[in-house]
Amino acid sequence: MNPSSLGEFPLSPISGLYVSSEQQISEELRLDVDGYYSQMVASGTVISNLSSTIHWIAKLTANGPNTWTGNIRNKYLDDIQSFPYTNVKIQVTRGSLPELHTAEVEFLIGGETDRTSTFHFQSPYFHPVEFEFDAEEGTTPVTTYQTHAHPDMPTSLPDETLSIAEVFKRTGFDVKISDGNNIVSKDYTGTDKKWNTQEMHDAMQVYWSHFDNKPQWSMWTFFANSEAEEGHGLGGIMFDSIGPNHRQGTAIFNNSFISDPPKGDPSPEAWVQRYRFWCACHEMGHAFNLLHSWQKHLGHPWEPLERPLTPEPKALSFMNYPYNFDSKAGGKEFFKNFEYRFSDQELLFMRHAPERFVQMGNADWAVDHGFEHPIISIHPSFNLELRVNRKSPIFQWLEPTVIEIKLTNTSNQPQSINKHLLSDLYGMSVMVKKDGKQGRRLLPHVQYLWNIENKVMMPGESLYETIFASVGKNGWLIDDPGFYNIQVAMQINGHNIVSNNLRLRVLPPTGYDQEFLAQDFFSEEVGRVLALDGSRYLEKGNDILREVTEKLSDHAVALHAHIALAKPLAFDYQFLDFTGDSDTKGKIKIIPAQPDEARKQFTSALTKHNQIAAKTLSNIDYHEYMETYSEFLSSQEENKEAAEVQNALYQTLSERNVLDSVLQKIKDRRDIYEQKENEYFTNI
Repeated sequence: MNPSSLGEFPLSPISGLYVSSEQQISEELRLDVDGYYSQMVASGTVISNLSSTIHWIAKLTANGPNTWTGNIRNKYLDDIQSFPYTNVKIQVTRGSLPELHTAEVEFLIGGETDRTSTFHFQSPYFHPVEFEFDAEEGTTPVTTYQTHAHPDMPTSLPDETLSIAEVFKRTGFDVKISDGNNIVSKDYTGTDKKWNTQEMHDAMQVYWSHFDNKPQWSMWTFFANSEAEEGHGLGGIMFDSIGPNHRQGTAIFNNSFISDPPKGDPSPEAWVQRYRFWCACHEMGHAFNLLHSWQKHLGHPWEPLERPLTPEPKALSFMNYPYNFDSKAGGKEFFKNFEYRFSDQELLFMRHAPERFVQMGNADWAVDHGFEHPIISIHPSFNLELRVNRKSPIFQWLEPTVIEIKLTNTSNQPQSINKHLLSDLYGMSVMVKKDGKQGRRLLPHVQYLWNIENKVMMPGESLYETIFASVGKNGWLIDDPGFYNIQVAMQINGHNIVSNNLRLRVLPPTGYDQEFLAQDFFSEEVGRVLALDGSRYLEKGNDILREVTEKLSDHAVALHAHIALAKPLAFDYQFLDFTGDSDTKGKIKIIPAQPDEARKQFTSALTKHNQIAAKTLSNIDYHEYMETYSEFLSSQEENKEAAEVQNALYQTLSERNVLDSVLQKIKDRRDIYEQKENEYFTNI
């Protein structure tokens, strides 16, 4: 059923969840033949002996009143002999009440009925889910939108106050709103401090630790008043690995670009409310394991009904970017046609994929629907190169693997691309394969929702970024000695592009301390701390890194550990605290910086062995960390020392033959600090 025809159904829908149980076998049937956005599909789960699970799916054809038949496809099972069925026939008998509906299901082999089961109606929804919406003091969770508030809408769109809960109910989920829904106060005043990635990650870690008794079908959405440190162009963020049970959490930055209506918009307040509502549903869709509309070819393929999911760049879905749909109109045409729903492909996945693929915190993000062997084509305008900033791609054991990705316009014409293209690791496929083992995709801990900002690349111009390839939210990918191959694939302007195959070697351990520390080093906490450049919450991971700096001070890994220990201590740190009165529902507190310890860690990481630091951290990240170090020193009114750090940076990178334009920016930054130092003494 389409949303344009929403209203009272002639009869109550018979779609939903049916269950059957006999002896040691329990079964579920998800029937999807009427109601909202019906897909004419049935899927089922068979659980025997509380352990072995079988999942099947069938496309249905009506075969009489309340009767459907279909071929069974896409069976997920270890032993094909345990579920040999090829066809299914489903006949529903309506009861006087929905809970009295029954479904008789015949499982056939080659047209002959082999087994018949009777299922009883349990719910009009396919799965349960729980949402909690919290907000930072000064803003409000946007959980509803009046669909006719803005004139850009389909003429057939019902006039209603639509809630996020209702969006997902129509998608097929029994939505419960938790008892939380708090306004999280601040215990400090003054200028709003911007959220950085480490702070947001720690906030969600604290949240999920505090509410660790929640079921896995559970999600937290936090509406932030302050902007992200990444800037006004970041509208939302999703964390994939939160807490011991890997629950999902998202944050929406209400005052980012999603609060900027275009000049002359006929209803600017409604425009903002609509964009915030869309952004929340979009980020929450990611938590259901949905990719962007145009990225269905990424990940490992889930192929329902023997066909893979395909990219939908023009989908009128929450998972599309309005400004991608019609870049010239800035999303106007998208909302003129948008019916506040997910696409049929997305509904098929959310309703009928194996539960572990969809459930928050279960299967890896993007693993079970979308890209294993891409259609490789030579891009007519670009070249993608992976490289390391060292003579040979050889790494010490425990040394994190940082690689540089370089995109070059090889055409003779200017090319327009997304400014954040190389920063979006979810928008590309980074594959890491150790010799003798199966390849794995790098899944970052963080998903960003950036405003689309285009950049024009001139002929011969290159863009650069780094990839922290050792570990993702799906665990450590580079953790054993041996040879590895790394390759990246992405799409640019509708064309696939694949990088060179970077082959690198990890050396074996050289001593007892390396082998002993490795038992703790290759842990989830240490991986997150390193990938996010630090944490004030994950103390176990920090303790291990401190031990690394003490016992392996002459190894490259120690420099990475010093960075992760320095950055969270350099500036005041926002922290979501639940340790006070339970009635307060938590507060956002400021943890003071520890400048002496930060200075010590920065010095050990960056300026004791400059060339070694640039080699292991990469030229790009070394540059960024040295800028942060100078910024920290300047905040302590040590502008002379900040300028000296920039001098050291200039000397180090000039010896490594970086671009003149990069060196000039370093000189300019040094001059700024020297000017601040002169002004300070002038005013004394």
